[in-house]
Amino acid sequence: MKTVKVGEISLSNKSNLVLISGLNVLEDKFIVEEVVGELKKVSDELDIPFIFKASYDKANRSSIESFRGPGIENGLEVLRKIKSDYKVPVMSDVHSPGEVKKAKEILDVIQIPAFLCRQTDLISSAAITGLPINVKKGQFLSPAEMKNIITKFEHFNNKNILLCERGTTFGYNNLVVDMLGLAELKRYDYPVIFDVTHSLQEPGGGGESTSGRRSLALDLAKSAISIGIAGLFLETHPDPDKAKCDGPCALPLKHLKEFLYQIKAIDKLVKTFSEIEIS
Repeated sequence: MKTVKVGEISLSNKSNLVLISGLNVLEDKFIVEEVVGELKKVSDELDIPFIFKASYDKANRSSIESFRGPGIENGLEVLRKIKSDYKVPVMSDVHSPGEVKKAKEILDVIQIPAFLCRQTDLISSAAITGLPINVKKGQFLSPAEMKNIITKFEHFNNKNILLCERGTTFGYNNLVVDMLGLAELKRYDYPVIFDVTHSLQEPGGGGESTSGRRSLALDLAKSAISIGIAGLFLETHPDPDKAKCDGPCALPLKHLKEFLYQIKAIDKLVKTFSEIEIS
C-alpha cells in the first residue's frame, strides 16, 4: 500500500481521510478568503488534514463567454498568499508543459485535468517536477485503463500519484459513479481520491454551462468513503447559485461542518475493520 506525502500530510487508502477542497475557480478575494478561512477552521476542529484547491484557469469551459479565472500569473500569486497566510498546501490544474514550469514554484500538488489525463507531454513535464500529482480519471476511461497512465508516470520516475475518480460518461449530459470502479482503482495500491462534486455534474446540461445535482452530494460521498479510500475532493461556495463555475455541483459552505462530521465518522468506522480477501 503506497503512501504519498504532501508536506506533513500522508495519504494512503489505510490512513485517516484527507480533505482536498476549495473553489472550482479563483473568484474575488473576499469569496476566496471566506472559503479558505472556513475550510481551515472546520478541518482544524474536526482534525482532518486539508489541502486547498482552486483553479487559476478553467481551460475547458463550455462557452467562450464563461469565466475562466484570473490566469496563471495572478492566480499563482493568490495561491502563494493562501499557502503563506493559512499554512496549508495548495493545488491547482495545469494544462500545458509551459504552465508546469511556472506552477511548480508555488503548488504543493499538481492536478492533471480529466480531459488531459492521457497527454504524455503534460504527464512527463508534471512528473519530472517530483511533486505529488492528482490525476483525474477521464470520464471516458475505465479503471483498467488507468494502468497505462500510472505506467507513464512511473516511466518518468514519479510514484507520488493520487488517482482521482470523478464519474464516468453515461449517455449524454450525465455521469455515473461505479463503486466497483473505486475498488478497482484501489488495487493499484496508490491513494484513491473521490471527487464528489464533479461526479454530480450533468455535463452541458445547462446549454452553455454544466448543470448538476448538489442535493445528492452527501449520499454520494458516503457511498465512496465507505469503500475505504485516501481522501475526498470537494468544492464549496458561500452561494453556489452565484458561483462563477460549477455552482450546481458545489456544496453550500454553510453545510461544510456537518457534511465533514458525517464523512469522517464513516471513514473512521470503515478503517477499523480488517480487509477480507474473498476469492
